[in-house]
Amino acid sequence: MKKMVSIVTAFLVLFLLIFSINVYADALGSVDVTVDKETVHPGETIKINISFGQDLGAYTVDVAYDNNLLEYVSAEGGTPNDNGTRVRVVFYDSSGGTSPRSSMSVTFRAKEGITTSNPTDLSVTAEGLANPDASVSYDDITVPIDKSIIVEPVYVDYDIALQFSGDVIKNEEKDMQIVISSSMGKNYEHTRIIGEVTSNTGGTAKLLATDEQSLEHDILQSGWGDAAGDPIGGVDVVKKLDVRGLFSEAGEYVITLKLIDRDNSDAEITKETFNITVKEEASVEGPEEEQKPETTPEENETVNNENTAINNTKQPTELPKTGNTIYFALVSIIGILIIAYVALKKEE
Repeated sequence: MKKMVSIVTAFLVLFLLIFSINVYADALGSVDVTVDKETVHPGETIKINISFGQDLGAYTVDVAYDNNLLEYVSAEGGTPNDNGTRVRVVFYDSSGGTSPRSSMSVTFRAKEGITTSNPTDLSVTAEGLANPDASVSYDDITVPIDKSIIVEPVYVDYDIALQFSGDVIKNEEKDMQIVISSSMGKNYEHTRIIGEVTSNTGGTAKLLATDEQSLEHDILQSGWGDAAGDPIGGVDVVKKLDVRGLFSEAGEYVITLKLIDRDNSDAEITKETFNITVKEEASVEGPEEEQKPETTPEENETVNNENTAINNTKQPTELPKTGNTIYFALVSIIGILIIAYVALKKEE
């Protein structure tokens, strides 16, 4: 009887040892999941790395992803299989534990044509985890380990312009236009335009705009837009607002316009400063001078030659002086008479 009890006890202990090894699994030490960037732009790649914290001889790891934003590129650390929404990487050390692995990775690429910011997750689960010689198995990772990332385009900062033409005259309304633009603007759900002004004259200024309910707003006092804010963002954004500027004194004014984010404690999205000169009265322009047609160098040379020819053929305006000529003739006659007189005397 005692022998039978001993045998049963031995089998029970052996059963418990086998059960503890093969049925109950150990918890894997520390699994660390990281990404090489938190924001990825269209065409760029992003790599997720899974570190097991110790060597493993076998594992099956699944990485789930949003195929509207990402596409599978490659995997390292096992045999991959992509079904379009998750990549499964299977590893088994067929050398009997001499070539274990302690980490693996999967690389994705952000799809082209994305025009908005898209928060998303890469989710990691795992099963079939075992140590190098397969003597110890580990708990499956059934609760996903998520890594949050953002897939978004390369945004271009917003530009603010205050456009108008001609002089700005004191106490006369001036038609102006505020233009906010970006070739790829970040999306904001609630934005407003606000402004402020300074002057070297102590004069006051207004930027007046009228809403759809025919209510007039001074942007420099109360801003523009719904109190909760208006959306903006996307490709080739152009937002225009017609305003009327009114300035009480002549002088120099500095107007600053800002676009603010109502969802982020009115944080400044962008701003621009404009210098405006206000005059007492409009400039008076004189009569335009008659514009002479331009001539080519050849035409100028022809004109100069013609002028030279004309100058060469001009008649003298004064007669030449003749006093010296008459004097010379009289002297010659007197000389001849003297010579003739002397000759006659000699003959006598």
